[in-house]
Amino acid sequence: MEERQYDLIFICRPDTPEPEIDKIIATVEHAATEKGGKIQSTEKWGRRRMAYVVKRLREGYYVYMVVRSNHSEVIKELERRLKVSDAVIKYLTVRLDEELKRQEKLKKHRERRAARRPRRAAPAAGGEQTAATA
Repeated sequence: MEERQYDLIFICRPDTPEPEIDKIIATVEHAATEKGGKIQSTEKWGRRRMAYVVKRLREGYYVYMVVRSNHSEVIKELERRLKVSDAVIKYLTVRLDEELKRQEKLKKHRERRAARRPRRAAPAAGGEQTAATA
């Protein structure tokens, strides 16, 4: 089975202390490695205003992770752990590898079409007139 790439974003309550957010991140990383996945990168985006009210909150602490895995059980376990965490108010996991494959396929298709298409000749420099226009 091929390795898949996922984006995982979760939002914590804005009043959550930094050590507790680090603890949640460590828990997610440990769960991923335990199940055979890899955390490629982790970014703390900090406190941001949300687009709409979630659980009566207007702001949240955002954390972004890129996860690579061969098994879907890894993502199920990560989502389960985020669901039971009191500090996490929302999370979203998106599978990226299908989108990346589709983009590569479109790029190859465009390159093939461009290679088939004949090049247009550059227009003549400004001052010259042809017999048809004179």
